[in-house]
Amino acid sequence: MASTTEWVAGARPRTLPAAATPVIVGSGAAAQVDGFAFWPALLALGVALALQVGVNYANDYSDGVRGTDLDRVGPMRLTATGAARPGQVRAAAFGAFGVAAVLGLVLCAVTGHWWLIAVGALAILAGWYYTGGRNPYGYRGLGEVGVFVFFGLVATLGTTYTQAGVVTWPSAVGAVAVGLLACAILMVNNIRDIPTDVVAGKRTLAVRLGDFRARRAYVAMIWVPLLLAVVCAFASPWALGTLVLLLPAVLLTLPVIAGARGPLLVPVLAGTGLFELAYGVLLGVGLAL
Repeated sequence: MASTTEWVAGARPRTLPAAATPVIVGSGAAAQVDGFAFWPALLALGVALALQVGVNYANDYSDGVRGTDLDRVGPMRLTATGAARPGQVRAAAFGAFGVAAVLGLVLCAVTGHWWLIAVGALAILAGWYYTGGRNPYGYRGLGEVGVFVFFGLVATLGTTYTQAGVVTWPSAVGAVAVGLLACAILMVNNIRDIPTDVVAGKRTLAVRLGDFRARRAYVAMIWVPLLLAVVCAFASPWALGTLVLLLPAVLLTLPVIAGARGPLLVPVLAGTGLFELAYGVLLGVGLAL
C-alpha cells in the first residue's frame, strides 16, 4: 500500500508549473484589456492542475502495465514499483480527470461559454491516450504536439477568453511561448529516458530525433520563448522583465548541450519547471501592467 508521500511523489509535483503557467499568462493578457476576473482565473487554475495530475497518474498506470517503467531514473513510479495496484493508480487518474471536469463545468456555468465543454473533453482524452489505449500517441513521437496544444495554446487562450471574452495577439504569442516551455519539460524528461525508451519500444520525439538533435530542440524550446517575450513588449514594455531569466536559461541549457545524462538531467528537469513558472509570472505580470 503506497504511503501519502509516495502518492504525492507519483503525482509528479515538479510538472505542475506546466499547468499553472498558462493560466498566469492568460490572466495577464486578460488584465491587459481590463478583462481579468478572479473566479474564472481560479477555476481555470484548478482545471489545469487537476488535468496535469490526472495525466501524470495516467502515464504512471499505462507505462507501468506496459512494462516501460521498470528501469527508470526520476520520480516515483507507483505502478512499476508495485507500491500501488494498477487499478488504484488508474482510479486516481480518473478521479483527477473527474475533478477537472467538474471544475470545468463550473467555469462554463460562470462564464456562459458552454461550448468549452467539448474542448475540456478533448483535453481529458488527450491526457489519457498520451500513453493509454492500444496506440498511444506519446509512443509515436507526438507527445510534444499534445503538450503544446493543450498546455500551451488551449490553456492560455482559453484562460484569456473565459475572462475577457476575446483572444488578443499578446495572449496568442504568450500561448506559443508557454507551449514551447511545456514541451521543454517533456523533452528533457525524454532525453533522460532515451536509453530505456529505445529498449521498451517507446518512440518519443527525443528517440526519433536522436540524442544530438533532441538536445538542440530543448535549447530552442528554452530560448525562443525569451524572444517571444520581446515581441510581447510591443504591447507592454514590462514584458521585458522576462529577460532576467537569461542567466537561468544559460544554466539550464549548458549541461544539456554538454551531454549530461541520466541522474544529471533530473535537476535540469526540475529547473525547467521552475523556469517556466518564473517566465509565466514575469510575462503575466508584465502584460497586466
